[in-house]
Amino acid sequence: MIVAYVRGDGLGHLTRLRAFLHTLGRAGEPVTLLTASTYATDPRVIAGYEVVRAPGDLDRTGLARWTAATLADLAPDELVVDAFPAGLRGELTAASVSGAARVVHLARLLRWDAYRPLLPADPPRFDRTYVLEPLAAEHLAHVRAHSAETAPLELSEPPVACPAASPGGWLVVHAGPEGEVQELLRYARDMAALENVRPRLTLVSPRRPAHLPGDVGHLDVYPAWPLFAQAERVITAAGFNAVRQLAPWRDRHRMLPFPRSLDDQFTRAARHR
Repeated sequence: MIVAYVRGDGLGHLTRLRAFLHTLGRAGEPVTLLTASTYATDPRVIAGYEVVRAPGDLDRTGLARWTAATLADLAPDELVVDAFPAGLRGELTAASVSGAARVVHLARLLRWDAYRPLLPADPPRFDRTYVLEPLAAEHLAHVRAHSAETAPLELSEPPVACPAASPGGWLVVHAGPEGEVQELLRYARDMAALENVRPRLTLVSPRRPAHLPGDVGHLDVYPAWPLFAQAERVITAAGFNAVRQLAPWRDRHRMLPFPRSLDDQFTRAARHR
């Protein structure tokens, strides 16, 4: 059994895990998610995985103890730690992950200056770290120092049996808060005005905003990437999955990075200009 430690609360962590398991040909294996994501109740997203949630009132020490006890009880063949090498708050330690026979890490870009102070004195050691995109030098040095081996990995998406029909036009794709959705819509309108065009706008998002303009369509589609091939333009934030999934259509992708406590969307966006 695989246990995935996916502590980020957004959709991207779960999407990355699905792509990772597919890429390694392990999508059919039993998986238990240790996650706080609000999207872990959506059957389209969790793909039949078991979901275990930590009690919401735990501090870092309590979460470390809970994780150690949960892993000892589950006794996984493999623990996959996504994005944050010592957990979202630095709660993972070498001792807390010792219940797993093998520990691997999925490394993506972090604001390392912000994350480094969270590291515990005894961070986890990994049997293998998969480097999913270029990391800051100090981040990469930490990963190499705490991994038996590191290897680059380019993720691919699991196939979609019945993809939704694309509306064409311009797509604004975002699963974040409504304020960010509105910013992306303004960004799209500003681009259209500068280009003197009036495209059909469709928001692709799990939630319909309360104040969605009447001339903007809405689709709740997951995954969204099958819509991209028929779109004239796709506007997103600069999250890991959006940038990766839109690589084949880079010429029609426009991104607006948002500040994050630990993800470095601005560096990622600058790399893809």
